[in-house]
Amino acid sequence: MTQTFAPFSFDTPGSLLVEWGGAARLGELLRDWFAQRSLLIVTDRFLHENGLLAPAMASLTAAGFTVTVFDDVVADPPEHVVTSCVARGQGAGADIVLGLGGGSSMDIAKITALLLGSDQPLSEMYGINKVAGNRVPLVQVPTTAGTGSEVTNITILTTGETTKLGIVAPQLYADRVLLDAELTVGLPREQTAATGIDAMVHAIEAYTSRHRKNPLSDAFAREALRLMAPNLLTACTDGSNRAAREAMLLGSNLAGQAFSNSPVAAVHALAYPLGGHYHLPHGLTNALMLRPVLRFNMTAAAPLYAQLADVVAPGRGADTQARSAAFVAAMQDLMERSGAPLRLRDVDVPRDDLPMLARDAMLQSRLLVNNPVDVTQADALRLYEEAY
Repeated sequence: MTQTFAPFSFDTPGSLLVEWGGAARLGELLRDWFAQRSLLIVTDRFLHENGLLAPAMASLTAAGFTVTVFDDVVADPPEHVVTSCVARGQGAGADIVLGLGGGSSMDIAKITALLLGSDQPLSEMYGINKVAGNRVPLVQVPTTAGTGSEVTNITILTTGETTKLGIVAPQLYADRVLLDAELTVGLPREQTAATGIDAMVHAIEAYTSRHRKNPLSDAFAREALRLMAPNLLTACTDGSNRAAREAMLLGSNLAGQAFSNSPVAAVHALAYPLGGHYHLPHGLTNALMLRPVLRFNMTAAAPLYAQLADVVAPGRGADTQARSAAFVAAMQDLMERSGAPLRLRDVDVPRDDLPMLARDAMLQSRLLVNNPVDVTQADALRLYEEAY
């Protein structure tokens, strides 16, 4: 049978290096990759104060880099973190940016690299392809296996008390990415569980997205799940297990490349209000909403869930509905055994707030359009109630 393909594109960072312990030789790597020598590291205070940056900084200094550290990144970063970071970089004359940390640090690194290289105001960048200028060189090094931010062209910032806006542009893709799973050793169990499930959500939503789904994003999503499904629990219970940590980090990266090209949908749309109102970690909010959304989407996504079951829960026969149900059950089992909170009430979300959350979720129209099933405000309320 001859197969034809609809036109599609697939974008990703310029180069990816996977190397256990690679952060300890960042200096020689960056010296070979770039001519610039005034480097700004964007990270958070916990990583800085606990010495996780020390090997990388020593290597960079030995290789001739002048290193400035900005370590004021917080979860769900507001705009003032960006302006402070840019000011630190400008004051140091930084001409190259290194994001080292979780998704928030890498998101701030993206925007900082843009604002150091362009005169365009941040307020004009929000939306899709609104970025006009170029940026200084950008390198990303994740320390959690979850967000995939190191390989996406998306940054999310908190723009009000509870509201978030996104910037989506090709300039946000990094020049170089280093995956050093040694940096994820010691990540607490709950954070390992939440970020790991977050990465699996990325793969699932990319695979079932209504728009821009393509053969490459499908391949990356399937491989991401193949790596993460059998290793999530090991990473949670034995955080020093090198094989599990490497599988989770590479799987997260592949899922990030998948959803950067085939965008996420209702799980994320319903997760964002939870993060905005209650300042819950993004990975945790995705984990909380995954179970009800999977069941809601089964009416349309069953054939695709059945294909993913062959990766996550193989050997369930040929019946599409049975395999689809097995996939949803397998994901539920993983979440329960990982130790991540499963219910909104477990993280102190007030039940009376659910109608407000449903209204806010409907503002995430750029995500909801990708869902395989249309989501109304009444649907959103039912999904929050099921998650409660």
